[in-house]
Amino acid sequence: MNYNKQVLLLTAFFLFLINSIFAQSKEINKIDSLMKHSNSVGIFNGNVLVSKNNKIIYNASFGFTDASKKDKLTKQSKFHLGSITKEFSAVALLQLEEKGKLKLSDSVSKFIPELPNWANKVTIKDLLQYTSGIPNVNWKKIKNDKDIFDGLLSIEKLDFKPGTDYDYNNNNLFLRQFIIERLTRISFKTYVEKFIFQPLGMNSSVMTPFENEENITKGFKNNSVQDPAELPITGGTYTTTYDLLKWTNNLHSKKIINKHSLYELGQSFNIPESQSALGNAKFSHKKLMEHTHDGRAGSFEAIMFSDIDKKITIILLSNNYNGKISEISETINSILQK
Repeated sequence: MNYNKQVLLLTAFFLFLINSIFAQSKEINKIDSLMKHSNSVGIFNGNVLVSKNNKIIYNASFGFTDASKKDKLTKQSKFHLGSITKEFSAVALLQLEEKGKLKLSDSVSKFIPELPNWANKVTIKDLLQYTSGIPNVNWKKIKNDKDIFDGLLSIEKLDFKPGTDYDYNNNNLFLRQFIIERLTRISFKTYVEKFIFQPLGMNSSVMTPFENEENITKGFKNNSVQDPAELPITGGTYTTTYDLLKWTNNLHSKKIINKHSLYELGQSFNIPESQSALGNAKFSHKKLMEHTHDGRAGSFEAIMFSDIDKKITIILLSNNYNGKISEISETINSILQK
């Protein structure tokens, strides 16, 4: 290669590099303007993280840790994930399937034989896809895990034949957790800490119930009324945006469950708006292309969105519900697509 050609190639490379840096700088500025505006008009109090091409390009905090509005949020602040936490029990079950401990076609009664006869008809797959027909939790009678289990024991009949309809409710979630405990002989919380959080380096993630944890935010309403204390029920997860990014990266790269298991978790009942164990997952030839999951718990709201092909992940965690984080996430994604 002659000297002039080398110079031309180097010049082209540096122009490309400068244009890329300039384009990313414009993206970051637009995202920053969006988030500052969202906070200033009162529709977002929380943390946001944006990753592109395996690099965090935006990571910021807006607002306060609780209703007193004395302490500002930081990147170490931990938020309740709401329904996103359902992914941990789902992945745990598929980990156990990969080890030969269960099959998705197994009935619930195989693991918890003392449940009524309906448990013979409900499979683990039904619990993952919310097609069990099990009635929802009677929250008026619930104070702890024992109350939840006693509630399951008292169910006399299903709302519909398993596998024929869809009903998104938390009894499916709690049954998953009870099955994991029966199989592993440790608490569900301990299982997640040992086989999910610790291996993935999710050192800022904690599961309820807990006491005296640092950096825990508290949900509050727009009138500055704080949410009541959370019931001591197992399974709620508080985490940071950075830990949630670790989760999505490891899940999508098949480092915690294999490709087949990931595909199984992304399947949902065949009606519009039905959710899978991963929330909303889009596949092409069994390859995960897009993954969106949102959650709410009291005044907490959360969303994570990943475009796997374009290597984009957007995470928004809030402790002040306004119902706008989906729109904010979509706007950030549109900025990144241009």
